[in-house]
Order: sequence, then C-alpha cells, then structure tokens
Amino acid sequence: MEFENPVSAAQPSIEPSTVGWGPATRGAVRSQVVPEVASEIVPEVILPRAGLCALLAGTARLDPGRLAFADAAPKRGWSGRPPMAWTYGTAAEIIGRLARALRTWRLAPGSRIGLWFPGSTEGLVAHLAVEAAGHVPCLLPPSWTEAQAAAGIQAAGLSAVLTQTQVGANRPAEALCRIAAGYFGLRYLAAFGPAVPDGVINLDALALDRAGGTAPLPETGGGLVSFAAGDPARPVHRTGDALLAAIAAHLVSARIEPGDRILTLLPPSDLRGLVTGLGAALAAGVDLETMPVFDGPALIENLAQPRPTHLVAPAFLEQALDALPSATRSVVLARRAPGSVPPHAADRAAGSPVLDVLAFDEDAVLSVRRSGSSGPTSDLASVLAEPARLALPPALFDLRRDPDGRLAFRGQACATTRVQRGEVDATEAGSFRASRFRADRFAGTGMAVTEA
Repeated sequence: MEFENPVSAAQPSIEPSTVGWGPATRGAVRSQVVPEVASEIVPEVILPRAGLCALLAGTARLDPGRLAFADAAPKRGWSGRPPMAWTYGTAAEIIGRLARALRTWRLAPGSRIGLWFPGSTEGLVAHLAVEAAGHVPCLLPPSWTEAQAAAGIQAAGLSAVLTQTQVGANRPAEALCRIAAGYFGLRYLAAFGPAVPDGVINLDALALDRAGGTAPLPETGGGLVSFAAGDPARPVHRTGDALLAAIAAHLVSARIEPGDRILTLLPPSDLRGLVTGLGAALAAGVDLETMPVFDGPALIENLAQPRPTHLVAPAFLEQALDALPSATRSVVLARRAPGSVPPHAADRAAGSPVLDVLAFDEDAVLSVRRSGSSGPTSDLASVLAEPARLALPPALFDLRRDPDGRLAFRGQACATTRVQRGEVDATEAGSFRASRFRADRFAGTGMAVTEA
C-alpha cells in the first residue's frame, strides 16, 4: 500500500484529519583521538530549548497550508514512488501518526533509530517522526554498501532502522533484512514501499492509519547521531541544543527570509546536509525542495520559477552555476575538509550572492558569506587565515588557528560526543577542542585544509 501524495486539498491541521487525500498544491581508518586544548571557559549561549519537531509544529499552527517539503524532480524511475509535496499541517499530522506507531515498539526512550534514505521527502518526515517518538535519529549515508551499513548499525548500537524499498538498483530494505539476521540488536525494520518485504513494517500503512490518532510533537529534541567522514566506525552524537546552535550559526550568514524556499542537492545524511537543508528550512519557516538524484533539465525548470530561492549544491558545481535566474537569492556551496579553499574571484557581476560552507567531519559547519565589492574582502579563506573575522558570538561558534595552523573549535554549535560501543562519552562545549585539521596558506591568498 502506498499513499500517492500526502497534501490534502483541504486546509490540514495538526489534529487527526477526517478529510481524504487530495492532489498536491504544486507539482576507512579510525582516526586518532584528538586531545582537548585548555582555554578560558566561555559562558553558554542561551537558546530556546526546541527540537526540529517544535519548529515544524509552530509553523503548522500559524499557517498549516504553507508548503513544507517537496520533491523537486520526478523520482518514480529510481524509487518506484511518485514525487510528493507536503504542507506544514499535513506533515505535522503524518509525523504524529508515525510517531504514535513508533512509540508502540518495545524500545527504551531515547533509543537510536537509523535513517537510511537517499534524501527525498519521505526521509525528512521519517527523521521528524523518530524525534517526535522520543528517540534519536541516526543518519546512515545513502552511499553506504550493505557491509558498511552493517558496521555502522552495530557501532552506533541501533535498535531499529527506517528506509525505503528501492533506490535505483539497490534494495535497502532487503539489505537490512540480511543485516538483521546477523545482528540481533536490530529489532525493528520499517520501510516505505512499493513492495515492502515480509518482516518489514510498512511505513505507508502507518502513515495512512487514522484510527490511533497522532502523537503530540515534542518541544525538545534528542539531537542526532551521524558518522564522521562517513566512516561506519566513527559515530558521533550531537544533542538537540547543539544541533539548534549549528543551525543558528548557519542562518546568520544564510539570510533566509519568509517566503523564500531552499532547493538542495545534498542528502540530509550528515550535519552539513541537515543544517543547510531541513534545519535551516524549519528554523526559517520556509519550504525545502530536495533533489537527491541530480536531474539537469528538472533543476533548470525548477529554478525558473519566480520564487526567491536559496540553492544548496556541492562546491564542485560552482562553475556550472554561473548563469542562474534572478530569483536565485543565494547559492550555498558546500565542501568538506580536508581540501583546498581558494580565494573567491571578483563578485559575480550579475550573479547570486554566494555562501561557502565547510564541514569539519561532524564537529562543526563553518558558513561564510562572500563579500568585498564595496568593502573589506571576506570569504572562507580569509576567515580560516584570520578567525577574528568570524562574526559570531564566541559562545555559539568560536574558531582558533594555532601558530602551526592547527584548527580548534568551541561553542555550542561545535559540541559533539563520541559514541563507542553504543555508549556516549561526555565533552565540554565551552573549552577549545583541537580538531584533526590544520589550515595553511597556498597560492598567496588561498588556504589548504589538511589533516594535522
């Protein structure tokens, strides 16, 4: 059983609906443990204690008909599912239904539940449902092989995994059945269809089940578990407060306004993808459109819509994005450390503003808006060379570059803990913690981020 599109023709609410479904409203090697660096403790930033679900629920109450999530391109060919569009109200309702079902599973509160999705809208809803059920989402990279998924599931101590049945030639639900046969800690498997295998819970059926009502969406979230550098042996836990802080630090530079939309080419399978996509959209109350499988013609058609758009793309696509429609309000270029960070050329004469995002494993996401046409030059390379240029409260996000080039972070946005054998180690958010990276100049004004 599969629901074609979850957007109701009527104005949906966050209460259980009695209205039928209608058409959419719009078409490796374990790294060495890095020691902490002693420093002055900075006071904690006081942020509202809210999870991602609370952000969604707030917008759903104010404007339930506002678009929340949409698939930006056809996907039936690679997923067996139609493209979907979800309003905030309908998303809150479906998330509440799924959360109610997840709460019936015999799992302790705060259990880690894996999410193995390619980045389409179903994965976004599943993420929020896990949080709403009182558990901790664990992001499994969609590029993982079956062996990598098995290793990551055991390293993170997952009790359940949500997925879908088809991603191109891969069949992740079937792969999870084989993994569960060899790892008895994995107790529950659930998937969106089509053709859900025997022994796997059908998430489409749970989403359509109105009989049991919906679970209330919580005000706080349990954060997430993700994997440093996509390494199955290096799961990292981030609390809900630290996730919210990372999103807030990004939004300072992103400048997303009401009525805008975010179109992302990145899957929400790590901190970088989550902060620039789902987190930014929910915090700003705008809609998020996803394109996990690149489709050039669909991207051009989508960007031609006369809506203010923030495009999130891998940095290697920068040269291909020179000529964008005027409605493109900004281009977010995402990269990972290690790698080179060249100085940006002169500002685009008639192009969109650029925001450079650099992820340091799962510890920190540094977002810097390019400027310099009418004032001092500011870009990612200059901030790495002189961290004092970073215009963020130190207790939120603070960066230090030591004389030998080694980078260290502190602040709530950089607070993470290692997960070892299913247990979480404690760390201090207010102390500088040395990273495994260093930043050195190259080609005069560029920076090279390498492993220390």
